[in-house]
Amino acid sequence: MFFRKKSISQTETEKLVAVIQKTKAKLDQQQRVVEHSVEPSQEILVQVSLLKAKYLFLLKEARHRRVNGYNKAR
Repeated sequence: MFFRKKSISQTETEKLVAVIQKTKAKLDQQQRVVEHSVEPSQEILVQVSLLKAKYLFLLKEARHRRVNGYNKAR
């Protein structure tokens, strides 16, 4: 019974790390688009701010769960 709980929490942790990595990649891509744009549209600026808020929320959740080692999920 104890092993099942550990395996469930481990898989959820791995999923969280994967989502954090994907969100970070998307955020970096959108920020590069904004940096290279002469006049970025309002839509792209809103997307960047939403992705940044999502990324920060996920980092706080990982910190709350005491997740270490983001490279383990790769």
